[in-house]
Amino acid sequence: MLSLFLESFWLGGENTRYLVNHLLLVTVDQTAYERCKFLRLHCYRLVNDGVDFGGEKLYMSTDFIKMMWRRTLFLGDVLKRGYNFVFTDTDVMWLNNPFLRLSPDENEDIQISSDQFYGDPWSEQNLVNTGFYYARSNNKTIALFDKWYQMKDNSTYTTMKEQDVLVSLMRNGLFGELGIKVRFLETLYFSGFCEDSRDMNVVCTVHANCCRSIRAKVFDLTVVLQDWRKFKRATAKNMTSSTVGYWSGHLGCYNSWASKNSTKQMNTTEE
Repeated sequence: MLSLFLESFWLGGENTRYLVNHLLLVTVDQTAYERCKFLRLHCYRLVNDGVDFGGEKLYMSTDFIKMMWRRTLFLGDVLKRGYNFVFTDTDVMWLNNPFLRLSPDENEDIQISSDQFYGDPWSEQNLVNTGFYYARSNNKTIALFDKWYQMKDNSTYTTMKEQDVLVSLMRNGLFGELGIKVRFLETLYFSGFCEDSRDMNVVCTVHANCCRSIRAKVFDLTVVLQDWRKFKRATAKNMTSSTVGYWSGHLGCYNSWASKNSTKQMNTTEE
């Protein structure tokens, strides 16, 4: 996954390659940390008392939920230290510079990606995805992260992942209560497997969301980068985007939701 993530910066060309120097890779196990140091990246080892985050944590498993909450706590600490940040999962491919599509408006506290975007960047009906977002450090966002993290021990939310808890807090009016201004990012520019961008000319990021396993994500993200290479070669030859601007189907992730036969289906797809 990390190799694909870094490759996407390289394939993005001059407007993304330099961004690798500004990445801080947060690792949750020793193996990942050593790999990060070997690649000479900026690395941070996140210590997790009493929890082993080595190996895959399957979507919505108990350890997966714990890992997502640990991430929320860490990012809240970053805000308390006075840093704005762009958070990205490593299953988000950076194909164009996303900073060029983020709003420079300092009154906007959070800009966050969506599983599905319904046309209004201010509507709380958009389906939030916490795999990519920009947060400004201020009293409002710090209060949000504190309240958000407190919910992990609330009996109402113990079986929910942090993203769903955030959505619940939003729908219950917390954003308005804190005076937080949130922009929901359009999937045309910040896309994912839940809702593909319609235009490869303008897409910035592609997220392997709506997917259950790492194996499936790696398979389909490899295909995404293959599609991107084809598109870049075609546009370099002055072909129109309408003849080459399409994504292949995300078959690995589609099959990952099958119950008993998911492994068999994945093997068939890979062959």
